[in-house]
Amino acid sequence: MWEIPNRFVQSIRDQPWAQNCREQDFWKFLLEWIKDVLLPEFLVEISGQVDEITEIDPDCSDQEILSMATHHMVDFLGAVSASVRIYDPATEQMLSYGSYPPEEESRETYIPLTMTLAGEVVRTGRTYLVPNILFEELYQDKERVMKKGAYSVMAVPMSFPRLSPYEAHTMGVIQLYYQEKDKLFLPLEIKMAELMARRLSFVMARKRILSLYRINEKKETIVQKIFLKLGSREGVKMKEVFNRVVPELADIISLQSCALFAVTEDEENVFLEAGYPDTSGYHGIGKSFPIESEPAFKLVLRREDYESDSPYEILTPSYMLIIDPLKSRYISGNMKAFARDHNINSILYVPLTVGEGVTHFMTFDAREQRKRYTEGEIEIFVFLGRELMKAQRMERLDDILHDFKNPAIATAGFARRLKRLIEGQESLQEAETIRKYTEILLVETSRLQEMALSIYQVGKEQVVNLTSILINRFDINSEAIKEMLKQNVTVKEGPYHDPLYVRCYPLHLERILDNLLNNATNAIPLKGGTLTASTFLDNGWACVEITNTGLIPEEERRRLLQGEGRGRGIYITYRIVRLLRGQINITAEKNSTKVTVRFPLASSPDP
Repeated sequence: MWEIPNRFVQSIRDQPWAQNCREQDFWKFLLEWIKDVLLPEFLVEISGQVDEITEIDPDCSDQEILSMATHHMVDFLGAVSASVRIYDPATEQMLSYGSYPPEEESRETYIPLTMTLAGEVVRTGRTYLVPNILFEELYQDKERVMKKGAYSVMAVPMSFPRLSPYEAHTMGVIQLYYQEKDKLFLPLEIKMAELMARRLSFVMARKRILSLYRINEKKETIVQKIFLKLGSREGVKMKEVFNRVVPELADIISLQSCALFAVTEDEENVFLEAGYPDTSGYHGIGKSFPIESEPAFKLVLRREDYESDSPYEILTPSYMLIIDPLKSRYISGNMKAFARDHNINSILYVPLTVGEGVTHFMTFDAREQRKRYTEGEIEIFVFLGRELMKAQRMERLDDILHDFKNPAIATAGFARRLKRLIEGQESLQEAETIRKYTEILLVETSRLQEMALSIYQVGKEQVVNLTSILINRFDINSEAIKEMLKQNVTVKEGPYHDPLYVRCYPLHLERILDNLLNNATNAIPLKGGTLTASTFLDNGWACVEITNTGLIPEEERRRLLQGEGRGRGIYITYRIVRLLRGQINITAEKNSTKVTVRFPLASSPDP
């Protein structure tokens, strides 16, 4: 290593001013001074500056790390300021990613890769020197930096190493600004800037390794929270899943709300499958929205291309970020009003694909105005969305398994009766009864088939006669009461308002009525009582009223009104009623309980 000072001395002796200096003692003392004093002090200074960068806490955000690193570079290299831009392959632009002194608010978020100084450094991978900004064609924003007293620039490349063979290197540039005009950049300061930029890459690599660890830790937590719920006796309830999982995102996003949307079978609408918080309103569970009503929906579902150069949104293959909902032209007037009322300052849309198509997407409404999300954060959101899709399918399966018992009991009972009638001598006299039982068997087995298929789809909304469906379900429930040999139960029908039209998924309406009739039947005391059902019209609402003997405790009544009863049937009923934009009310009367369900009245169907 001592050849280094020897080379320094030889280099000095070759200088013109040193040609006449022949004293051997001078060169000997100079060599000793370089070895003993200059080089150690220089190395201490260099290693100290490098250590300042390598010891930056990787727990800081990317912007904080880059800001601290550029602070050290500015101080050591005598610059006045520095900025960092990272190449974003999703947009093929250079993204503003930190500066010292901090001035992100006044800098352009994106600049092009081509015909820019930062883009040229990333493209070539070499340091670019600008002695005078006035004469540099690649530097676009001359006026802004000269107002700050900067007239020359050294742009140094940096890269963050990939941690997997499937990902690319992250490329970027550090731009150091100096006061001097026509600055002569010394080789030593160029090499030092490049060395510090390379050491910065190690800090970012440590951060990425730590981030990967925490991403996996976060994923495990999400899975654990969901599967703890899967293992409970009540089965999966998306409301509870959201309440368990969403708090885990608190360290990533200042969340106002989030929601899981599904695309309908006809691909014309989206409806809200689940959300947090679970409150009614613009984002009430079960609400349906035409895709055409929200420009953002069309973008995230890839119905149209993004052809804007606006600073208010970012669109990538993995997500769409609305930086400012009140200014973005891709947010509808209704949604802008909602964002204003609920203090939502940025909205993230994360599409979830099955095969080649987007079948679901999640939205994350943030109180802070986020300008970007890291790849790791997006990875967590996509993972969460996919796990919620699984949980949502499990919830449907639990619901269907619960509701299978009503048609299954009816089918088995009527099949046994039909068999006895056919085998008996009086079968010819009971032709009408046989026809009725056969029709019931056909209807109920068809319902079993529909319920099985509804795990994947729920059919199409139709205008149906609520009274007609209630009469049919009440009849089936009455036969089921006989099949279960439930004693001393008197059934009474009416009065009915007929017809009474509602728009709904017919299978959903049947499941609501089945659960309400079954719960009412089971609530009748052992000594017996009465079960009644009726329909009526009330100020634009189509109403069903089911009453049973037996008094409900007040605490249980309040829980049922919130969909939190002990049985799964009331949870299913509550959720589907909301899905159909209806209302449910439970009142305790003298020695009886009355359940009233209201649905928006629909116009009569076309002939």
